Amino acid sequence: MCGIAGWFSTTALPEPESQTRLKAMCDAIAHRGPDDDGYFVEDHIALGMRRLSIVDLQGGHQPMTSADGAIQLVFNGEIFNHAQLRLSLQARGVRFHTSSDTEVILRLYEERGMKAFDELNGMFAVAIFDARDHSLLLVRDRLGVKPLYYSWDGQQLIFASEIKAIIAALEKPPTVNPRAVWDYLTFRYVPAPHTIWSGISKLLPAHRLKISRGAPRPSIERWWSVPRPARSAADDATTVERFASLLQNAVDIRMRADVPVGILLSGGLDSSVIAAMAAPSHPKLSTFSVAFEGADHIDERKWAHLVATQLQTDHQDIVIGKKEFTDFLPDFVYYTDEPLADLASIPLYYVCKLARGNVKVVLSGEGSDEVLGGYSFDVWAQRWDEAASANNLYQRALRAVGARSNPTFDQGLLDLRQALQPLTMTSYMTSEAKRQLLLDQGDMQDSLDGTRAMLRDFGQASPLSQALFTYCQDWLVEDLLMKADKMSMANSLELRTPFLDYRVVEMASRLPDHWRVGRESDGRYSTKRILRHAAAKLVPSEIITRPKMGFPVPVYDWLSNELKPLAHDCLCSESAKLRTWFKADALAGLVARGTAIDAANDDRHRLWNAMILELWFRRWKA
Repeated sequence: MCGIAGWFSTTALPEPESQTRLKAMCDAIAHRGPDDDGYFVEDHIALGMRRLSIVDLQGGHQPMTSADGAIQLVFNGEIFNHAQLRLSLQARGVRFHTSSDTEVILRLYEERGMKAFDELNGMFAVAIFDARDHSLLLVRDRLGVKPLYYSWDGQQLIFASEIKAIIAALEKPPTVNPRAVWDYLTFRYVPAPHTIWSGISKLLPAHRLKISRGAPRPSIERWWSVPRPARSAADDATTVERFASLLQNAVDIRMRADVPVGILLSGGLDSSVIAAMAAPSHPKLSTFSVAFEGADHIDERKWAHLVATQLQTDHQDIVIGKKEFTDFLPDFVYYTDEPLADLASIPLYYVCKLARGNVKVVLSGEGSDEVLGGYSFDVWAQRWDEAASANNLYQRALRAVGARSNPTFDQGLLDLRQALQPLTMTSYMTSEAKRQLLLDQGDMQDSLDGTRAMLRDFGQASPLSQALFTYCQDWLVEDLLMKADKMSMANSLELRTPFLDYRVVEMASRLPDHWRVGRESDGRYSTKRILRHAAAKLVPSEIITRPKMGFPVPVYDWLSNELKPLAHDCLCSESAKLRTWFKADALAGLVARGTAIDAANDDRHRLWNAMILELWFRRWKA
């Protein structure tokens, strides 16, 4: 695990200047890798890294170079099947000089080129300079667990694990991207490929970028995609057994490291299953949880303690209050690079800080809901079934009287079922609401048009498959995984996600809908059914049946009391940065509605999103 940075230039740069510039980029992300650094600079190319040593503590130095010196490689992440790949390569005569996963990527790339990444099971952002065709290749992992940003100005492509490293390489600060502000107001994050800064982009998950002297413009292509649903002839017991075995292996390979590994244990189903699968082979397993002071109604520690006691883990928890929460906000918007208004980010930071005092790696449950159908998909599944039943009744009635189908009515039923679909997890402002707020309304397309385009690209499938596909492309990547990466790396802690093992994702995407979300034998609709059935022998029944709480945070209750002055300072003061973007009376309206004692949840969402945006503008002097 580390942070990477560098550039590819069509014009040569003086070497002393390049060395200083590259070091400044890497220094900006030193928190990602406090253990080691490394640099490679030639006239047109630069690769740098900051390393958090996890595997082969002494031998994994980067950049790593091929024997003939033609290939230079830096990467951020972990390759969990590197041991098996190493054996396969050795059987074909490949010699290794380290036991690191970095060298496995290098040797595999030497042998297979771009096809090497098809064999990697891991989380990674990789940069490879290949002198054989003088090219730079950037590759991001399938699900986007590790971030990768780039800037292209027509002459120079700059890349890094975090935006702050790219800014450190620019001659002058970039300007704020109006499209990003527009979309942020809807989603509470900036959706890819845009970033908050004009001229800086995200490389999408499962994509690779290549630029070379022979083709001096970056070309980008997708190298993997979530598979389309497929029929399965396996019986129910076999399906559950296969899934449980696959998830167990995903956990096992993520517990491998040359440093201590722990579990972030919330007491929810996902993290509890991970802990239960890890504990038998790790008798001194460390687990960690977080809670808020004076918020007993959302305190999940009793569930975490229940699981920890059953598994006999070494469990620790941390309790934070309003002071810890608000004190961290200026640093929070710095570490995230972009405005990200997910309240759970702050407690995640503190539990990662607790964990880092004991271990260097943690496993977490991110991705389970998006891959297996969590959240409120049980409610949606019931609606979809009711719409399908209405269509079946209509078709049977037509057949009974020997009548033909009415295409207009048929399309109406189809449109109804597709309309009963949550396009995105977060949608806080419509285009019309944003136009009433912004001084310069511009000519922005509806923010949900991007999600609609994803659905068209995905093609025909059940509403559940379509919804989970879009969740995995945006909400999962830009909110959940972004906050997981930034909050863990702010503490120099590696965070691993077993539910996003690509084999688990591929199996889940091919499951019949009823194994993700469907009816139980008592007629009740249930989310993540296959996980609940697989967990029956692993965790207490109370964990399997308890309602999902997400990552509960009491901040919205504070907006009407302790945080009301902060809200006013952020959006109503004369010095508010957002006054150059938003109408002053509209900002005052956000504060008034969001801080009211009886404020609606959506009003609190919108207020908090605006506050984070203001704090981001202040911290970044944007």
